[in-house]
Amino acid sequence: MSRSRRAYLALPPWLAHALRAQRGPVPWSAVTRGALSAGPLLLVAVQVGRTSLGVVAAIAAMLAGINDRPGSRRASVKRIGVPALGGALGLVAGTYAGQQTGAVVLTVILTFVGLVAGSISAIGPVASAVGTQLLVASAIGAGMPLPEPGWERALAYVAGAGWLLVLRLVLPTPGSLAGDFRFDGEREAVAGVYEAVADLLDAVGGPDAMRRRAALTAALDHAQDALAGPRLRRYASSSAERRLHAQYAAALPLAEAATALAWAGEAVAERASEGPRRLAAAVRGNSHTGPLPAPSRSAPALRALDDALLHAAEVFDQGRGGDLHTRPRTPRDRLRAAFGSAGREYGLRVALCFGASSAVAQALHQGQWYGQHEHWYWLPATAVFLVKPDLGPLASRVLNRAAGTVLGAVVFAGFAAVLPRPEGLIALVALSGALIPVATRHFAAQTAVVTVLVLALVMVGGEPQASMGRIGETLLACAIVLITGHLPMPGQRGGGVRARLAAAGDAAYAYLTHVLDEADAPRIGPPGTPSERRGTPTERPVTSSERPITPSGSRGTPAERPITPSDPRATRWTLRREAYRTLAEARTAISLSAHELPALARHTEGADEVADLLERLVDTTTACAVHLDDTGRIGPEHTERLTALLGELAGQGERVGLRLPRTRRAG
Repeated sequence: MSRSRRAYLALPPWLAHALRAQRGPVPWSAVTRGALSAGPLLLVAVQVGRTSLGVVAAIAAMLAGINDRPGSRRASVKRIGVPALGGALGLVAGTYAGQQTGAVVLTVILTFVGLVAGSISAIGPVASAVGTQLLVASAIGAGMPLPEPGWERALAYVAGAGWLLVLRLVLPTPGSLAGDFRFDGEREAVAGVYEAVADLLDAVGGPDAMRRRAALTAALDHAQDALAGPRLRRYASSSAERRLHAQYAAALPLAEAATALAWAGEAVAERASEGPRRLAAAVRGNSHTGPLPAPSRSAPALRALDDALLHAAEVFDQGRGGDLHTRPRTPRDRLRAAFGSAGREYGLRVALCFGASSAVAQALHQGQWYGQHEHWYWLPATAVFLVKPDLGPLASRVLNRAAGTVLGAVVFAGFAAVLPRPEGLIALVALSGALIPVATRHFAAQTAVVTVLVLALVMVGGEPQASMGRIGETLLACAIVLITGHLPMPGQRGGGVRARLAAAGDAAYAYLTHVLDEADAPRIGPPGTPSERRGTPTERPVTSSERPITPSGSRGTPAERPITPSDPRATRWTLRREAYRTLAEARTAISLSAHELPALARHTEGADEVADLLERLVDTTTACAVHLDDTGRIGPEHTERLTALLGELAGQGERVGLRLPRTRRAG
């Protein structure tokens, strides 16, 4: 290990997180969209004499660009469009509150907006983006001196975000050039699932197996989100989309078998991963699979893998649709998340920080500390990005925000001294918009790019260069958020982590209960002949002309049923997907909390041990399910492992203040 690597590992967690950055290829499609969004919008507005509305539209395009992440076109409608509607609502509310009320009442209103926005942020990533834009736009509406009424500002805001969304839906991407234009993101997401299955099979029996299993969960989550985006019709409306749904559904038994093999820990032959890789290539190329090499059938999980490959080959040739194995969240579920422990803690913290920063900004503004600069809204708007827990640990956010703002302000001051106005500044806005998709990989880089863009917009709007004011606002916001972020709050700290861990526990126990109920239920069809169960390694080609695969693994008789979306195991796959997805969300929340300063991190100590136990429980349950399909019963090794895990979870859950659901012991 190099000296620099050892030094990095020796850093305290909160500092190590601040230095960490994501890696990957440059998203050139998003870069192109960013260059064509804020800059051109501002140019058109300047040309027609509506500069102030152009500034609002450019701000909306900038915030939409931050939400322009990799994925399908359908998913981008919700990820970009819904937060923009929240921002428009905040802009209207902030505009009329700022015009009709005084400093004290305005501060109270903004504090209430912070409470609402913080609470809904606990619902999920899209709701969190809605909360962010609601807060930022309400501060801008209340403080930015614009001649237009609130409804015109809101229309300009929606137009700015809508323009970027139109670019996302219309412009081609590298994936669309190689296949169906409509389903480039969906096709890549489904192919990624098969690739992740192959990677896990390659890692079985080695130290990298658990990490590969987590990567498979992430790939399945991404594919579900890509395929389950908003649509005009309830079901897939084209043959190509139905085929993709069927291909995704066919990957679930493969993932189940691969997870069971990883649980067993015995390495498999290299040819086991060849079939999933050929399936991934077939998805990307929208082509037939051709012959698939069959793995050994010497163990239940290997037989399940072989059966799943046979079923996938049939689906790829004749697939006409498939269940995505996801249950949509009801309004009641969302309200429970917003008003639960996580939503209450989140909302109170955001309200306190947003309200305090608004009060300080109003006091400084009324005291003429700003001089001729009418942008007191910078302080509460900056606090929004600092107080959002889903954007990273508090200490990391503060450090990166301060460093990024200083860097961006210095860079802009240099450009402002030499660029012509407004042409040069508009070009700088376009360049900043193009850099945002790359800069989102690190919060400091994103802050620097956004700072340059915002300062350029301010100057185009007619105000003087304000780099020093921007630095002062940010440092003050950092101090406010650091202080309020460590103040004691009503209730138990770490509510967000505990809420996600409790959701993961509920999902894991529901999955386990279903598998145990399956073990008690009468089996449909014989489990297979002894010769079929023993199996021997073969190297036969697998094509769709073979007979249907039954849940038991035999080659099918009239009394047996093929794997279809109506198969009772579809419920099991839905529960397994929910268990792994909620567990991944809990892992993310625990990781962020662990990288807080010690005063905050101590409130969630022990949560990672519970997550480890839950992960092992879900993996063991998956292995039980595969063994159950093969033999009609749960093996003694699985029973012993389940009993031990349930006992450990009961004790560890009590130590961290988490009440886990009860289930009958396996046996």
